[in-house]
Amino acid sequence: MMEVVIYTKDYCPFCHRAKALLDAKGVTYSEYDIGKQPELRDEMIEKANGGYTVPQIFINNNHIGGCDDMMAIEEKGELNALLNI
Repeated sequence: MMEVVIYTKDYCPFCHRAKALLDAKGVTYSEYDIGKQPELRDEMIEKANGGYTVPQIFINNNHIGGCDDMMAIEEKGELNALLNI
């Protein structure tokens, strides 16, 4: 089963944009709001190899990057394959 994880903050427009794309594709994801759960920030940074901005997006434990990175993958026509859709 495919797993998508996104680390976010409530007020982040890039987080909203990334989630909107996943929602539009009908993708179920686990969201961790590091604004509400700051103890997860260090975990996110470690998993993202030092990435400290939000969102940080993972598909099947592979770090995709942030919103712009995911949008670039979408523009190349490769995101559906990563999401198995």
